[in-house]
Amino acid sequence: MGAIQLYARASARLDERLAHAVAVLQSAAAEYAGVIVQATSLGAEDMVLTDLIARHQLPIALATLDTGKLHAQTLALIPRIEARYGLTVECHAPVHEQVLHFVRQNGEEPMFRSIELRKACCELRKLQPLARLLATRSAWVTGLRRDQSAHRGAVPFSEKDAAGKTKLNPLADWSWNDVWHYIAAFDVPYNELHDQFFPSIGCEPCTRGIAVGEDFRAGRWWWEDEKAKECGLHVAKTAEESHA
Repeated sequence: MGAIQLYARASARLDERLAHAVAVLQSAAAEYAGVIVQATSLGAEDMVLTDLIARHQLPIALATLDTGKLHAQTLALIPRIEARYGLTVECHAPVHEQVLHFVRQNGEEPMFRSIELRKACCELRKLQPLARLLATRSAWVTGLRRDQSAHRGAVPFSEKDAAGKTKLNPLADWSWNDVWHYIAAFDVPYNELHDQFFPSIGCEPCTRGIAVGEDFRAGRWWWEDEKAKECGLHVAKTAEESHA
């Protein structure tokens, strides 16, 4: 058991929040039977959701994005999930030829040179594979929570994404302690990097551990302006950006 789990204290409303999260998942699984997927980042929140899906035997597919730049500890969770729950995790990757072309043009780590190149990298490695992941689906489940960042402070339980698909955030009102209390209570597998002060884990070049007192997402794209700290997976595009 990691240090985070040892000291996690559930909020007084966790039972209520847990019941609501399960109800959101059950309702969505019934409404979107056969066309709903959990798009898991393999972070702590998403591991809670995977456990709930398996525990309640919900017909919700599991899928993740293998960007080609993930930590070994993150990738190691995929076989652990499949062994623990008996469920298959779909892996969606960027087109290999496009990655090779991008790297030849811009180098292995162009994200440090400009925000435009960083967003181009995210587009190639995350957004395009996500579009393929969702192509045959009408709804998707995420681990977004309101206290992850100021930008996510108004995350609803259900919304429409930029493509008009239903996006469900069953843990929107959960605290970080709620997440870890659940993980400890049900012995949920999780990314070992969380024990090394990585609360938010993305691609290896773009993620670092945080210090005591730093913002939850301070370890993501730490060299950029605070307002830019999203890859685009959870940001609706403006008309101008969509045609850029």
